[in-house]
Parts: sequence; C-alpha cells; structure tokens
Amino acid sequence: MATLNGKPVSTDDLLPLALVNVGHFTSMRVDEGAVRGLELHMARLAKDCEVVWGADLDTGRVRAYVREALHGQTRPCVVRVTVYDPAVDMGHLAAPGDPRVLVTVRGAGALRAPAPLRAKSVPYERELPEVKHVGLFGALHTRRGAQLAGFDDALFVGRDGLVSEGATWNVGFVDADGGVVWPQAPVLPGVTRALLQRRAAHRVAPVTLEEAKGMAAAFATNTSIGVRAIAAIDDTALLAEHPVLDRLREAYLSVPGERP
Repeated sequence: MATLNGKPVSTDDLLPLALVNVGHFTSMRVDEGAVRGLELHMARLAKDCEVVWGADLDTGRVRAYVREALHGQTRPCVVRVTVYDPAVDMGHLAAPGDPRVLVTVRGAGALRAPAPLRAKSVPYERELPEVKHVGLFGALHTRRGAQLAGFDDALFVGRDGLVSEGATWNVGFVDADGGVVWPQAPVLPGVTRALLQRRAAHRVAPVTLEEAKGMAAAFATNTSIGVRAIAAIDDTALLAEHPVLDRLREAYLSVPGERP
C-alpha cells in the first residue's frame, strides 16, 4: 500500500524521492488501529516540514491519509509518512516547494522484547540530527560496517567524545544506582524516548564512551522495537536483563494508543 496525497502513487511521483532524496518522515507502529504517541508524530511532521520545506503541514489531512491507508488493516503494522515534493529541482532547492504526503504500510511482528543487540561504537554525527530526514546513507553505512565487524548495529560517538544515538534509534542507559540516563547530545528526539521520559524518572547528562561502557545496562528505543537491551558496546559486555529495563518496557506498553 502506497498513496500520495491519498491517491495511488506512480513511479514518476517516486523518482524525485529516489533520485534527489530530499524529504522527511516519521514511522508509527499501529496496534489494533491505534498509535502510541500519535500527537508527537504529528508534531514532528509539522516541525520538520517547516525546517525542510519552509511550509505549513495540515496534520489533520495527514491523519485522514493514514486512516485511509489503514482501512481494513487488522494486523500490527508500521505506517511511514514521508513528506517530499515530487517536483523538486536539485539545482533550485530555494524555490518555493509544494510538499506532498506519501503514506506506506508494512507488516509488523508482535511487540515483544527483541533479542539484545551488540553495538559497535563509530565516530559519526548525522546531518541536521534534530530532523528525521530521508538522508539515511551515512547512518546505514555505519550499520553495514558494524555488521561486517560482527556486531548488530552502530552506536554514534561525536567529535566531542560523547555518545549520541544509534543508526536508527535513541540510546539510554541505566546507571549503577538504577537511574535512567539519556545522553545529552545532538540527537533525533525520538517519540518512544519522549513517551518513556514522560513515564519514568530520568536525567539527561553527557555520556562519554568510557562512561557508557561502565553503565549497569543500556538500551535502544524506537517505534518498531520499543525497548531493546544492548548486550555489549564494542568488547564490553552489559547486563541484557535488568529490572529497570523491564519497568521501562512495561511503562511503554502502558501508553494508550490513539486512533488517527
């Protein structure tokens, strides 16, 4: 299923997205027709549309497109909303744009604790990290390199030596006292992270790579995985099972969903 402004999308419509690759998006897990943090996803799309396109986005219209795409869908799925301009000109990006709304749907498995992941630290900083943009090459290239080295994914470390985020996920830590620590660094403000911050006591602080490896536990978060334990950073093992991680999962699952 793929629609552009509510109508079936054509190959010609998709070519600018594939070839010019300018746009932004959000991905939402749908369970029983409802989305956790739907208002945060809509706020993200509106904010990023202003940053990327200098345009207002009618989120009511976006929700209508999502409802239409989900019609008849009974199984868990992930809806991705991508905002881009099919008429974009690579040579004249300052021209006024006319962004459209691409909605795609894919199946999703049951939301249960996935196997812990092993992360390889990588020196990397995403461009415009506060925007969930479609420029994923750099991040996914680090993931490929980590997997070729025998790990599951990449954990980014900035030029300042501070841990920031994963390739497509936010990272959090549990300190020796059982406190939840979110790294203070330029990162994508993830919806799952925001929902957890609303429901679980935490602090935000700079975390060096050495400090990250000294934490009691670490975890990754995004809409597809919820809360996933990190079993190792580089060659340093971390607890894959910790009561705080269990409480965070319970807190996330307790968030009521909202229908588009």
